[in-house]
Amino acid sequence: MASGMVLLVVIGVLIYLGFAQRILDKMRLTDRQALLFIGAVLIGTFIPDIPITDNLGINIGGGVLPILLIGYLLMKADTVKEKRRAVTALIVATVVVYGAAKIIPVEPTYNFFLDPMYIFALLAGIVGYLAGRSRRSAFIAGSGAMILTDVVSRIEVVLIGGEGSLVIGGAGMFDGIIIAGLIAVSLAEIVGETREHIQRPATFSRENEHQEHHENQGEQEENQNPDHNPDRQGGE
Repeated sequence: MASGMVLLVVIGVLIYLGFAQRILDKMRLTDRQALLFIGAVLIGTFIPDIPITDNLGINIGGGVLPILLIGYLLMKADTVKEKRRAVTALIVATVVVYGAAKIIPVEPTYNFFLDPMYIFALLAGIVGYLAGRSRRSAFIAGSGAMILTDVVSRIEVVLIGGEGSLVIGGAGMFDGIIIAGLIAVSLAEIVGETREHIQRPATFSRENEHQEHHENQGEQEENQNPDHNPDRQGGE
């Protein structure tokens, strides 16, 4: 079984057990929607590719469904600013992955420590998070960069008069799309959670200082104006 499929099965189990609720909430997805998406992707990889041209096609599980999810997440963005940031992150991540593909040999036989597809997915995930920041934008940029790089590469082949066939989201690219999205969202979750834990004590401390300041200020005013203190008036 491909690594992308294994990851999807593991993610599906985690969602079923309720361990991904927080992340899904941030991505505006319910458990049922996420499980249906994973099931559809797994089934979609076994359905024949959809032909676009004579030598270009798109896989349903690795191409069509991820693109639909990216479009859905983009529509669910809270503000226009977030949508722009997601699109910008997608472009930045695509440029980085495309540039890396020009430097790193694409064929696995030329790499000894890691399949190039995993290197590209790792880059897409990291850059997707750094440029996108939120869970939604990170996923859009990470997985979207792998798909868009596939499309740009195909356009490049056509422009230079090259030959060969390509299936968007097919074969090894399917693993890359899944891994890139998972890395991007995981980084956004881990860094976001860590930041909240670091900021929480500082915020609590500032609130305490603010409260103490008000209490001290009140005591000073009472000392300066004892006549306005009913308790002191009664005692005197």
